[in-house]
Amino acid sequence: MYSTGAMPQSARVAAGLVSRPPMSVNPVWIVDDDRSIRWVFEKALARENIAHRTFSSAQEALQALESETPRVVVSDIRMPGESGLVLLQKVREKYAALPVIIMTAYSDLGNAVTAFQGGAYEYLPKPFDVDDAVELIRRAMNENQAPETAAEVHESAPEILGQAPSMQNVFRAIGRLAQSNATVLITGESGTGKELVASALHRHSPRAKQPFIAINTAAIPKELLESELFGHERGAFTGAQTTRRGRFEQAEGGTLFLDEIGDMPPELQTRLLRVLSDGHYYRVGGHQPIKASVRVIAATHQDLEARVKQGLFREDLFHRLNVIRLRLPSLRERREDIPLLARHFLRKSATELSVEPKRFSDAVVRYLTAMDFPGNVRQLENLCHWLTVMAPAAQIEIDDLPPEIRSDTPAATDQNWVSALEREAEVRLARGETRIMDELTHQFEKALILKALAQTGGRRIEAASLLGIGRNTLTRKVQELGMDEPAANSGNAAPGGQP
Repeated sequence: MYSTGAMPQSARVAAGLVSRPPMSVNPVWIVDDDRSIRWVFEKALARENIAHRTFSSAQEALQALESETPRVVVSDIRMPGESGLVLLQKVREKYAALPVIIMTAYSDLGNAVTAFQGGAYEYLPKPFDVDDAVELIRRAMNENQAPETAAEVHESAPEILGQAPSMQNVFRAIGRLAQSNATVLITGESGTGKELVASALHRHSPRAKQPFIAINTAAIPKELLESELFGHERGAFTGAQTTRRGRFEQAEGGTLFLDEIGDMPPELQTRLLRVLSDGHYYRVGGHQPIKASVRVIAATHQDLEARVKQGLFREDLFHRLNVIRLRLPSLRERREDIPLLARHFLRKSATELSVEPKRFSDAVVRYLTAMDFPGNVRQLENLCHWLTVMAPAAQIEIDDLPPEIRSDTPAATDQNWVSALEREAEVRLARGETRIMDELTHQFEKALILKALAQTGGRRIEAASLLGIGRNTLTRKVQELGMDEPAANSGNAAPGGQP
């Protein structure tokens, strides 16, 4: 009933052909009223040196949960007393990240769907292959390195996420600027989170209790933008049947965020400059000056200096806005933050849609981290929302990604260079060349070493560390490959004699 195959992993371990992994600290729990199922798991997990504990009912497991924390729970769905679904619910209430694998017969497919909706890690159909079951448990164990409590998971997330050094610099700048009234110009590519930073500057400022008003100046037709910013008096133009307060007036005492300021029409640039310099403005069609007590934060993805040189942006306005400049890094400049952001957006999307959050496989995390994300954080957030809706299983695999993502990533490019290597090998073999392995290996090693030395400015210890080899190995290969040139000079010296 429970097939183990010709030479299962457990048998290879027992035969000494595969090294045993260390005993896990927290045990895997097996919950099933069928004694034979428990026996199969006990033998298989013992052979794999995986700590485990078995229970004959959900009640026993829940009682143990009061004083112990399992690494993974594997539970039958139908048992006398409490069902596996009830156990799943109560485990998730206490440990939201703890993987629960539900065992179910094929006839219980509806229950399997319910299990997924309840947050099951995976379901294991009966009858099952023992090796497949053990492999599934291993995957779940690897994901659950440190179980989080439900309280920890639901703890309010930070305003802006980022552990990369470039983002830490942004956080420090927000801390310094928050108490200031200085005008701030936020630059960075589209989708990097400029409005989030502007909002954070407002929330941590003395103006926090006053309005934060945001307007995208590029999204409003220029003939309407003046009225949108400054308001209008009744009868100022056709259709102006009532007096309307503009964004400056709405933001009085607080902060006005002007996004995509680089696209502001020239005539509006003049009016904005007057507000920043004189501190007052007029509604469209109005004759009474209105005093503005507003902190202005502007943002753009464009090179404003270049637009000034092109005559598209007023130089005096640029200097008024550019009192303090804060540049946001693109997502490809902070790749180490991609896993953190992706998981956060998956949880956020699940909360918004009232469904259980999905998980990324390790392969998907590596894949996403290699992506350039031209749309930056916004693109990653949209992707996570799409996956929350469209990915079929609780764990997201590479095949679940949208086709345009799978075909347009550095990961796909990585496959391209392998294909190019294969074609090169085919051409050389067709020509009857020999020593192909040596020649291509030398070219491969030389390219890697040259790039690593260029990255470190010729410092061999750092280059060797990046390549994952020892310094002596790097020195020997430099000599063997005839690379003893200035960029790879002796010792640790960089070009120009720098250490």
